[in-house]
Amino acid sequence: MLENYPFVILGIGIAIVIGMIIFLKINAFLALITAAMAVSLLGPESAEGINRMKRVAIAFGDSVSGIGIVIALAAIIGKCMMDSGAADRIVRTFLRALGEKNASFALMGSGFVLAVPVFFDTVFYLLIPLARSLYRSTQRNYLMYIMAIAAGGAITHTLVPPTPGPLAMAEYLGVDLGKMIFVGTLVALPAAFVGILYAKFANHMMNIPMRDVAEHKDPDPLEDHELPSLIVSLSPIVLPVLMITANTLVNSLVDAQIGPQSLLASLSPYTSIIGDANFALLVATAISLIILLRQRGLTLLQLSATVEQALMSGGVIILITAGGGAFGKMLTVAQIGPAIQAMFSTESGGTGMSFLFLGFGIAALLKVAQGSSTVAMITTSAMLATMNINSELLGFDPVYLATAIGAGSLIGSWMNDSGFWIFCKMSGLTEEEALKSWTPLLFVLGCTSMATTILLSIVWPMS
Repeated sequence: MLENYPFVILGIGIAIVIGMIIFLKINAFLALITAAMAVSLLGPESAEGINRMKRVAIAFGDSVSGIGIVIALAAIIGKCMMDSGAADRIVRTFLRALGEKNASFALMGSGFVLAVPVFFDTVFYLLIPLARSLYRSTQRNYLMYIMAIAAGGAITHTLVPPTPGPLAMAEYLGVDLGKMIFVGTLVALPAAFVGILYAKFANHMMNIPMRDVAEHKDPDPLEDHELPSLIVSLSPIVLPVLMITANTLVNSLVDAQIGPQSLLASLSPYTSIIGDANFALLVATAISLIILLRQRGLTLLQLSATVEQALMSGGVIILITAGGGAFGKMLTVAQIGPAIQAMFSTESGGTGMSFLFLGFGIAALLKVAQGSSTVAMITTSAMLATMNINSELLGFDPVYLATAIGAGSLIGSWMNDSGFWIFCKMSGLTEEEALKSWTPLLFVLGCTSMATTILLSIVWPMS
C-alpha cells in the first residue's frame, strides 16, 4: 500500500487541477497552486525542515525566476509587432513570394513564424482578415485558408520557444533553449506541411462559405508605405534566435572538443551573456519598441501604455506557468518520480521510448480534460521532471521528450479549449463545422509531430 501512496497523491493533484478548471470554472493558476498546496500537505516533510506551505511559495518563485522575464518580454515583442505593422509586413511578403495560387502555404508560413513570439489567438486575429480577403477575390477555399493559419500557428505555439509552453518544458526538463528552438522547429515543419494537406482534404470534403462575423469587424489594412521593411520586421524574431543559437553552438563545440578550442573558450563567456534568453529577448524588445515608436510616431506615454497592455496578458501566463512549476516541484517532494520510473523501467533499450509515449499520453489526457495546451505542457513536463530524466536514462536527448509532450498537448481540442472558440467564432463556423475541421487538424498535427519525434530520436539521438 505504501508503495502506491505516491500515485494516490498524484491522482488527488490531477483531480484538483481538472476538477477546478472544468467543473468549477476556476482559473488555471488557482487550480494549479491549490493542487500544489494539497500535494505538499499530503507529501512527506521537507528534509530541511521547511514549512509545507512555504516550500510551495519557494517552488513558485524558482519557477518565475526561470521563465518570468522571457514570457513578459515575449508578450511585449508580440504586441509591438502587431501595432507597428511588422507582423503585417511578414504576412504580405509570404503572399507576394508564393502567389495567390499558393496562398494556403503563405498563410501557414505566416502563422508558423508569427506564433513564435506572438500568442496563437493574436496570430489568428491578425491573419483571419487576409483569409477573408482572399476568399472575396477567389470565391473558393475559405476553409483551407483558415485551417492553414491554424496549422502554422498551433504547431509553433506548442513546440518552439519563447512561446510559454515550450519555454516551460525546456526549463523543467533541463533542455538547452537553443536546442529546443532548433529541434522544435525541425519537428514542427513536417507537421505544418501535413496540416496543409489535411486542410486541402477537409476543404474538398466540406464546402463552407465565408459568413459575416457580427462580433468582429475586419480592420482597415495599412498601406505598404506605412509598414516597416521586411528585414526590420523580422529582426525581433531572428536576432534573439541567432543570439541563443550562437551560445548553444559554441558550448556544443567546446563540449565535443571540435574546432579551435582556445578561440571557442575565449568566446564562451561572451556568448553565454548574449545567448542568455533573458538578455536576447530584452534586446529584441528594445528593437520592437523602437520600430513601433518610429512607425507610429507614438509619444512616450502612449508607448508606455502599450507595454502595460502587453504585460497584463503576459502576467496571466507567467502565473499559470509558475503555478505549474510549483505543482511539479511538490510532486517531486511526494516521491512520484521514482514511483513512475519504477513502473516504466524495462530492459535496456525500451525505457526511452516508453517515456516518449508516457509524456505524449499524459499531455493528451490533460488537453482533452481541461482544454489548454499550455497547461497540459506545463503540468506534464513538471510531472516528468520529478523523475530526474537525462540522456543516459532515455538513450537520447531530453529535447525529444519535450517535443513528445508538445505533440500530445495538441490532441483532443474541443469545446473546452479557447483555441477552438477563437477558430470557430472568428471564422464564422458553426460548432459542428469546427469539430469536423479544427479538432481533426490538431489531431493530425499532434500525431505527425509525435511520429517525427520518434524518428529523430532513433536516427539522431544526440546523447
